[in-house]
Amino acid sequence: MSHEFKLPKESFVNKFIAKNKFYEKANLSSILQKEFVDKIQKITWKYKLAESTIGIAKTETVTEIQIFEIELKEPVIPKNVLKIIDKSIPYQILYRFVYENAVAFGITLKENTSVENYYFCDWNEDITFDFTGIDLEKIYQKLVKAFIRDEAQSKSSFSEIIDVDNKIKTLEAEIASLEKRINKEKQFNRKVEINKALLEKKELLKEIVNLD
Repeated sequence: MSHEFKLPKESFVNKFIAKNKFYEKANLSSILQKEFVDKIQKITWKYKLAESTIGIAKTETVTEIQIFEIELKEPVIPKNVLKIIDKSIPYQILYRFVYENAVAFGITLKENTSVENYYFCDWNEDITFDFTGIDLEKIYQKLVKAFIRDEAQSKSSFSEIIDVDNKIKTLEAEIASLEKRINKEKQFNRKVEINKALLEKKELLKEIVNLD
């Protein structure tokens, strides 16, 4: 997979950002400061997608999109650290994570500094980003949709796609939890009850996934 973005040179920033800029501004606890230090090697502001840099109009909800590269000290994405970064920056952010020879991406579903969700791909997963659109909001929606499974993409509106994806993830988590409970349960009657609930969840998931 190619890790380089095909973006206008005007959008290229490539500016190092000191970690303490984030945790001093946010007045973090010593535990969260330590997480910044222990988990992150380096933060680089790579690109700024704005009307002035790529010539595409902003909207009320998406005025700029930033691309940050975060060099990690271990192959684990520190979500607590991302929340601090997102609260400090009132723009949508696409993250590029680097650990040794591995690369992964993530994106924040947010409005201003209010974070709703995070989406991530696996390390070295083949993922393609489309930076074309009639405005920055449409580009941002395309970036988010690059992380979302095909089963949720059949919906027409962005909010519906997000809603369906959330429902699928919730049901999958519930199914996994029920399967663990069945394996641990000793009493036959309880196994039957849990299995009934499991089958209902699986049927719901099937309906959502097969929904046109």
